[in-house]
Amino acid sequence: MDNEQQSVEHISFSLLHKRQSEGDLLQALPKSLAEKLSTQAQFVQRNPNCLQFDWLLPSKPLVSLIIPTRNAWQLVKSCIESILTLNSYQHFEILLVDNNSDEVESLTYFEQISEHPKVRLLKYPGAFNYSAINNYAARQCRGEIIGLVNNDIEVISEHWLASMVAQVMRPEIGCVGAKLLYSDKSVQHAGVIMGYGGGAGHAHKFFAADAPGYMQRLVASHNVSAVTAACLLVKRADFEKVGGLNEQDLKVAFNDVDFCLKVRELGRRNLFCAEALLFHHESVSRGAEDTPEKMQRFESEVAYLKRTWGAVIAHDPAYNRHLTLKQENFLVADSHEYRPYFGGQG
Repeated sequence: MDNEQQSVEHISFSLLHKRQSEGDLLQALPKSLAEKLSTQAQFVQRNPNCLQFDWLLPSKPLVSLIIPTRNAWQLVKSCIESILTLNSYQHFEILLVDNNSDEVESLTYFEQISEHPKVRLLKYPGAFNYSAINNYAARQCRGEIIGLVNNDIEVISEHWLASMVAQVMRPEIGCVGAKLLYSDKSVQHAGVIMGYGGGAGHAHKFFAADAPGYMQRLVASHNVSAVTAACLLVKRADFEKVGGLNEQDLKVAFNDVDFCLKVRELGRRNLFCAEALLFHHESVSRGAEDTPEKMQRFESEVAYLKRTWGAVIAHDPAYNRHLTLKQENFLVADSHEYRPYFGGQG
């Protein structure tokens, strides 16, 4: 562990499993990691089965939160007001990007909220292209950190942004995603697993909000291959290095997965931040993929993902090969799902 370039790898079977106290776990850490943690993080006891740390912030970088929308002023109002009122980290700006809104109520609210000192209203007149809209707004951000936020996000816990900023400012960390809940308080997102359904899916989908998850993954921040851009933080420098989101091939779906995997190739580690808790009233404003045009576009985006990231889809390094890819619940795979082991994979 003395070499920062060393990576954590997975083995297919447990050689030994033993419960240890927090003190024993801390003493068992490599010396270099223990010294780093002593100066950069603080041990906290939130869960008896997890070794958890709060990473310290030596500075308070400006965070630029990008919220694209078309109409849907009620969703936007709930989103923005929750960010403004439930936030222990106040060094942020909000860029509300209006994509061809035509409802009087929405246009009126957008103009009103833009008078708030933390909110800027941008106009994007082109056809809906999630990647292009966010890239457009990112070029006008003032922050060192870029946050991608859907208009149907609603903040639950006031420390969400502080926790995510502390993680994303670590040099080795790339994209940071949040723990997102459906309106009924079941889990919508706790990291993205490559290979679900042949493409990608959300870990622990529909689990109870207070469930510990597989191997405590719902309560412990940990590395994942990708996270959803419904609520994602990344350093602006990394966003620019990979050229932002792919607005040519991935206009609507999987642009966040593709983006995270590109950031991962910079040598960064993407991370699910369990301490950041928010509601995600998923796809309320955009609707379902229920027209021939939308279905054709979605299929082409799935095909692009498979062509570009086939190796990661086949063997997600953050997911054990003995777990199922048929459902997003971490059950043991059946014999028909056997995936060969090539080493260094989960």
